[in-house]
Amino acid sequence: MVQPIKLYSVPTPNGVKVSIFLELLKLPYEATFVDISTNEQKSDWFVKLNPNGRIPTIVDPNFKSGPVAISQTGAILQYLADQYDTDHKYSYPQGTAEYYKTLEYLIFQVSENGPIQGQLNHFKIYAPEKVPYGITRYENDTKRIYGVYEDILSRNSANGNKYLVGDRYTVADIALFGWANFLSKVDIDINQWPLLGKWFSAIKELPGVEKGLTIPSKP
Repeated sequence: MVQPIKLYSVPTPNGVKVSIFLELLKLPYEATFVDISTNEQKSDWFVKLNPNGRIPTIVDPNFKSGPVAISQTGAILQYLADQYDTDHKYSYPQGTAEYYKTLEYLIFQVSENGPIQGQLNHFKIYAPEKVPYGITRYENDTKRIYGVYEDILSRNSANGNKYLVGDRYTVADIALFGWANFLSKVDIDINQWPLLGKWFSAIKELPGVEKGLTIPSKP
């Protein structure tokens, strides 16, 4: 019997990646809200789980050698896919070309899309003073990155597919969706990229996605 996975998170662009994937996999989990507005993620109890002091983090009591704590969204998503998506509904078998393309696009999201769009969020929404150079720089690069994703979808659509990799949604899609869902907050319309617009709408309609976007709710 699978014990509930513990999720420590906030419904931010990074946080919702994990809650959405847990919902899609239909895994039992218990979500704890970490109040980043008070720097709770830097408290001793949380740093023991994640030395970097950032959300999200999971603790899986079901791991074969005992409970394991995993942080960093790319690592969490890949871990959940490897451990629990054994029928490969949202993944591909290790060693296949599709497995490594999924890993490529997952790393692209966490190393480039997330950090660049995160800087745009900061300069456009949260910075105490508006810095036009910072806003322009990161807005242009964010749009460039989504243009790359449009190209990726275009290449895969040549084979009759509507996903980033092969013939199914993977952790690469889920990782990107968390940030794509926040584009409207910085006044960027995802529908300016036609394939991405359709891709985004289709993912929002998957059972569990809307719920995942709200977890964990603030107490």
